[in-house]
Order: sequence, then structure tokens, then C-alpha cells
Amino acid sequence: MTVKQLSVFAQNKPGRLSALTGILAQNGVNIRAISVADTKDFGILRLIVSDIDKAKQSLKDDAVVTETSVLAVIAEDKPGGMARMMDTLYKANISVEYMYSAFLNPSESNACLILRVDNNEEAVSALTEGGFKLLSQEDMAKI
Repeated sequence: MTVKQLSVFAQNKPGRLSALTGILAQNGVNIRAISVADTKDFGILRLIVSDIDKAKQSLKDDAVVTETSVLAVIAEDKPGGMARMMDTLYKANISVEYMYSAFLNPSESNACLILRVDNNEEAVSALTEGGFKLLSQEDMAKI
């Protein structure tokens, strides 16, 4: 079970993040998770949104947008919750390329992490067997 992530490539200049998030807002797209990484000249916004197609359509004239499959995993929001998840992936020989948190909290005792891994299928299997809940694209849109 994967979710679609948008990677938005944009110039690194004042007001650019405001403009891009404003476009999404004007088009009724809710940002469910975001990560921003930058270099001197360009930035990459990694986004999980409520409506992937509407987001891609609304941003297409303003930025380069690509789509990637990632995992949205629920972890216990307590010391060791993320460590247990990382250990589960390590034991399955799954490499985490990057990770960030989502703006949603299905309960007060859980957190949602977005993971880009080297093998989605094996990671889904390992995490499911390890007792972790994975969210779907539909889950991310409605929570």
C-alpha cells in the first residue's frame, strides 16, 4: 500500500514557497505532509496532498512536478516508536532514502511518517508483519 508524493522543483528565491502553496490553496488542495530541501539555486518540495491530480494540474505552469510512490506509516508517538519501525526495516534489509512527518495524527498516541524506501513491496510486507499500519492514498486525503 503506497501513497503518491509530488516532488515540486522550484527556484530558491523569496516568495516562491508562498506562491506555490497559494496556488494549491486557491485550487482547494490540502497539504497533508511537506518536506522542503534546498540548494543555492533550487528547492524540492515533497508533498502529500488531498487531491494529487488537481495539485499536478494546478502547479504544471509554475514548476516542474514529478510523482513518486512512498509509504505512510503509523508509529507509536513515544520514545522508541520510530526506532522499532527502523529496526523492522533494517532486519528486512530495507534502506530508507528519506523520511518526514505528516500533518495528521490519527490519535494522540500515534504519529504518521512518510518514507521513501528502496523497495516498497518488501517494506510493506515487513512493516505489516511487524504490526505497523500503513495508510492508503484515500486515508491521507480524508484524515
